[in-house]
Parts: sequence; structure tokens; C-alpha cells
Amino acid sequence: MYLFLCEKPSQGRDIAKVLGANRRGDGCLIGPEITVTWCIGHLLETASPQAYGEQFKSWSLDDLPIIPVQWQVKVKPKTAAQFKVIKRLLTEATTVVIATDADREGEMIARELLELCKYRGFVQRLWLSALNEASIRKALSSLKSGQETYPLYLSALARSRADWLIGMNLSRLFTLLGRRAGYDGVLSVGRVQTPTLRLVVDRDREIASFVPVPYWCVEVHLSSMGHRFIASWLPPHSGRDEAGRCLQQALAHQAVQTITHGKSATVLSLQTEHSREAPPLPFDLSTLQEVCSRKLGLGVQETLNIAQALYETHKATTYPRSDCRYLPESMFNEAPAVLDALLETDPALRPAFGSLDRSLRSRVWSDAKVTAHHGIIPATEPANLARMSEQERQVYELIRSHYLVQFLPHHEFDRTQVELECGEERLIAVGKQILVQGWKGLLCENTEEDEPNHKSQVLPVLQQGTQCAVDDVELEPLRTTAPKPFTEGDLIKAMKNVAKLVTDPRLKQKLRDTTGIGTEATRAGIIKGLIDRGYLLKKKRALMASAAAHTLIEAVPAAVADPGMTAVWEQALEEIEAGRLTLDAFVAKQANWIAQLVEHCGSLTLSIPIKAGPTCPICNASMIKRKGKSGPFWSCSQYPNCKGTTPIRKETQRQ
Repeated sequence: MYLFLCEKPSQGRDIAKVLGANRRGDGCLIGPEITVTWCIGHLLETASPQAYGEQFKSWSLDDLPIIPVQWQVKVKPKTAAQFKVIKRLLTEATTVVIATDADREGEMIARELLELCKYRGFVQRLWLSALNEASIRKALSSLKSGQETYPLYLSALARSRADWLIGMNLSRLFTLLGRRAGYDGVLSVGRVQTPTLRLVVDRDREIASFVPVPYWCVEVHLSSMGHRFIASWLPPHSGRDEAGRCLQQALAHQAVQTITHGKSATVLSLQTEHSREAPPLPFDLSTLQEVCSRKLGLGVQETLNIAQALYETHKATTYPRSDCRYLPESMFNEAPAVLDALLETDPALRPAFGSLDRSLRSRVWSDAKVTAHHGIIPATEPANLARMSEQERQVYELIRSHYLVQFLPHHEFDRTQVELECGEERLIAVGKQILVQGWKGLLCENTEEDEPNHKSQVLPVLQQGTQCAVDDVELEPLRTTAPKPFTEGDLIKAMKNVAKLVTDPRLKQKLRDTTGIGTEATRAGIIKGLIDRGYLLKKKRALMASAAAHTLIEAVPAAVADPGMTAVWEQALEEIEAGRLTLDAFVAKQANWIAQLVEHCGSLTLSIPIKAGPTCPICNASMIKRKGKSGPFWSCSQYPNCKGTTPIRKETQRQ
């Protein structure tokens, strides 16, 4: 029997339909000599420290570092039933076709099951970048050998084990150091979450240390042939900063007087540049989360939940956890079905459909740029808008619009910059003349929202030597503003673009190639985890780091909070995939590094601001709130050296 092992049920159904496996079984679909089954993501997880010894149930500095000799995995309780299904099917299979996602993690999801169930039969690999019928049939006709992709499993295993070593050891280490300082929470450390937390801590520090600088802006209202426009005064080099701002009030006042008395300005030069803006690509998950945060005020986890509902519940869109914004070339043939489904879903689109060019092939159709998944687009079947919540419909409409604009022409315009002279002062006027509205007639997502009106004004017909009347001069005192706090969408974007913070050219490029830290599937969970643990505090849309977060980032070794570590790991994981580095050698190197960190940091003293509680009745030290079986209580901050406790009064608990 051929057993196709997929990553998720929806993937299994798509592949089973092409294979003709239509009969439902227990956790599988059955066809002639073929069975299709599926995981639900990772069915297994690396065992917790106590699996390696009873002594690790309680946390102690003396037990660190914890370095497993024989690594163990365990079945996740929530998906134990599906694991039993797969284990039984593996005993009946003569050939397993791994049909999980075509990436490192997909390989691991399947291979860890084969290892645990001791499967020793023949293995092949189905390598898919899209789940439409044409792509599945093409991949089925060219199955890879299992040996060809096995190194991907080794690299995924290396990443998983090294993450475990960091998370388990350093989280225990800094939590125990925090308890010494009287902090009762868990100080969690991770390869991705700690650099992510550092991004917010650094932004908080920038805001706290920011000192506003006054500057002056001069705007000049000009007219020519009855057509009015605005020009900006250009301060001389000696009187402006790197951003072109005038920092000398007297200089700005002098310019106002000169321009006012001059009464006219002469055109010195004009420069026109023609621009063509291609329509924005369909969404990957991160970009969808960024846009939904900015436009709809949604949290990143909210956006993921909605995108998942649109995919699974409403069958309205394709798979949401995608890191790719492109589509396979074969899916161009499905465009008529998608467009017809959209029109049937929402007949109000009919006027907009009149401007679509269904034969237009935009840059989105590119096999070379498609990864394990393709961009998030509408499905080929009609959806029911009435069953969607308001937020679901808003997200659906964003996804829909980004697909429709692929069938609209480029947005074309001329940007003209004019330099003028008034006395000794120089003025700059910028104008925009739209030639082809194109896709922006339907979607304004990529417009420059913060662009001043006078940057997109329509200029009169001007030429060198034209005299323009000075109608008014405005002097505006301004102050530089501090950076804004991160929103969840901003933080997702910063995680993707974290290469900007790395100076080493090779590591910078590696982070660009791997789209930063975290993955589409994990970034929302990482941010949510930081909020749930109290590391990140949310005020409306703004994220700020807690006092504990600041203390942790100050205390952890620089390498742990450095996104460059992810790039170093990626280089090593690629060496494992290429067979130039072994799994054991990589994990041993990480274990040695962890042991050195534990030894170096074990004597640190953390300083975390703790809200004052009562004093201990035994030793007079401050007390901190702890959770007990019967509710919260006050406990001595010197525990376990002092075990003094005091009950918390009811009125205190209400506060």
C-alpha cells in the first residue's frame, strides 16, 4: 500500500481528490492501493526536562545546564488519536510518500513520525509549492527519492534541539536569578522571542531618551497664469541638518523677509521623471497582519484567526500561513474560475469588473519565486458574505482587492521638481501629474499616506525663466518628534526586516534571504506569548516593554538577544543540509555554548522593580505575591532561605 503522509487535513483532501482516494476512513481517505492520511501540524514534541530525570521537576541552578544524552520526543495529548491512526497505517504501508510542506519543518513533521514508529519501508517525497490540481499532478509525475530530502530533516532537528537547549536552560537560569531579586514571574528566554523583545526595549529607550529639536519650515504660495501652487524654501547647506531642516530661527526669518519683498520667483530648472507603479502583490501572512494592524486595528493573532476562518470555515480564501506573495504560473489558468466566483459572491463588483483585463499576466505569476506555499488569494468557489462577521468581511475584501489588481494596468504618473529663485533664496516645488490611474482606481493600499498635499499637487505649465508671483509666505515653527511605539503590525514588519540591525554583510544577507526572525506560522504566537507573559504591555494599539523585560534584555548575554544569531544558525543549518556538518557536531557546539553561558551568568544579580508588599514577620525582608492552591498569598522574597508567609486580605485582592 502507498501511504501519502500530509501535514494537515485540508492538504490531504486536495491530494486525495487528485489520487482518487474518495472513501472516508478513520483519520484518512482510501483509494485503490492508496491511502492518504495527515498530521495536524507537529504530532510530536521534544520531551520536557523532567523526562530526563526526576530531579529536573524542580528548578535549581545546581542542575543547569540540562543537556540530554539521548533525545526524547513525546506524543502531543491533543492529537494522540491521529498519531495512533498514522502508527497503524505505517505498519501496513510498503511505501510512504511524504507529502508535507516542501520545507525544513514539513520534512521534520513526517520524518519524526517515521523514526518514532520505526518505519523501515521505502520512502518517496512529493514536492509541492501549490495545492491546485495542475500543480499536484505535475508533482506526482516527478516524485523525489526520500534520501534526497533527508538532510532537510537533520537541519530541522538541529534547529529544534538547539532551540530547546536555549529555551529550557536560559529560561530556568534567568527565572531563578529573578527569584533571587524578588521577582515571582517566569523570565522566559528564546532564540526568536528574546531578539523580538529587544526590538521593543530598544524602541522604548529611543523614545525615553529622545530630546526634541526645534526647526523652522517656510512655505511659499506662488501663482502663474492664475494657477496657484506651493513651494518650499531650501535652506543653505550651512543652515540645515542632514534631513534638510532649518535649525536657525533667524535664518528662516531672514528668508521670509527676502521672499516677501521679492514679490516674484523665477524658475531656474525643471526635472520631470516618469514613473510606473506595478500593482501590489497578493498577501503573505506577515504583510496581511501589517496592513490589518494599520487599517483595521487588528492584533496579529486576531488577523491570523480571521484568515484561518476564511480558509477553513468559509472556504473563501487559500491557505493563510504563507511566506510567499507570488503564484505558480499554472494558476493563471484558474483565474477565470476565481474571478467568476468573486462576481457570484458579490454582484456589486460588476462595475469594477468592466475595467479588468483577464488576459493580463502581472509579475505575480512566477514559479521561480513560489516557496512551499503561494500568496493568499480568493478561492475558486463562491463564498457566502452573509455568514462572515464584519471583520472577516473586511479582511476578505483586502485579500480580494489584492488579487483583482493583478488584472489592472500599472499606475503611471509624471513627477516634476521645479527649482526657483527669489532674491538669494532657493525654492523647490514638486508636482504630480497622473497619466494612468490603473490599479489605484480600485486599491489605494500603496499610496503614500503621509505625503504632504503639496507633494502631489498639479503644477501649472512652467518653463525655465517663468516668473511666478509670490502670493503669501508662511513660517511654521516645528519640533522633531520621537519615534512612535511599535504596534503589533509594526513589530511583525520589524521582525521580517531585522537585517537592518545587523552590521556583518554576510549575516545581513542571510537574514534577508530567510525573511528575518521567526516564520509566518510563529511570529503571531511569539508576540502573543510576550504579551501573555507580561513582557509586553499593550495600551490601545501601542506596545511597550515591562520593567522585567528591560531587566532581562540588560542581563542576557548580547548574543542571545542579537538577531544575528539566527543568521549564524541558518548558515550552520545549510551546512547540515549540504552534508558538510553533522547534526551531532552542531548540537554539541550549542550545548557547549549554553554551558559557558550558565557558568558565566549564574552569579549575576538582577535588579527588577518590584511593587512594595508587607515586610516578612520572620526576617523583615520585603514580601512578594505568590500563587497557592488556595489563592494568592504574601511570601518572603528570600524564599527558600526564609519561608515566612502572610495571607492576603480580601480588600487587597480586589485592588
